[in-house]
Amino acid sequence: MKKINLRDFALHFCFSGNATEAAVAAGVTPLRAKIEGLKLLARKPVRNHVKRISDNKSYTQNEVLSGLERLAFGRINDAAELAFSEDITKEKIARADLFNVSEIRRIKGGGVEIKFFDRQKAIEKLAECIEKLDSEENAKSLVESIYGKAEEDDISSDTPLEEDDE
Repeated sequence: MKKINLRDFALHFCFSGNATEAAVAAGVTPLRAKIEGLKLLARKPVRNHVKRISDNKSYTQNEVLSGLERLAFGRINDAAELAFSEDITKEKIARADLFNVSEIRRIKGGGVEIKFFDRQKAIEKLAECIEKLDSEENAKSLVESIYGKAEEDDISSDTPLEEDDE
């Protein structure tokens, strides 16, 4: 087995919340990922790193937009392949991109039901986010055109500000 980067595992775990997925992303084989993921989470250095990342975690605008784009326009081929496949293996499931899937369940009689996230809602949210970003950018441009671009001050935090003499 290749050497696992503990920081990669911790980072993937913070974003997915799933030890098995994080282990696969860090390089563990899908068959051993569940066991190895739990073992990695049991290690104190990994838990400490997860805590540090979680304490500082905030999603950037690009991450949110990327996730919404993936929900709105992402492919569903892997989910369809699993639904119609005769031989479903753990490896197939581990390799499948199921980001757009909200639920999978077996139906009595041998069928499979797959529910996907609502693409229309994702597109609407994406449009709202883009509109908000555009309006913020327009407001910033207006302020900069009126007052000029803000220059960074060379004042350090320990330098006292001078008061105006009247």
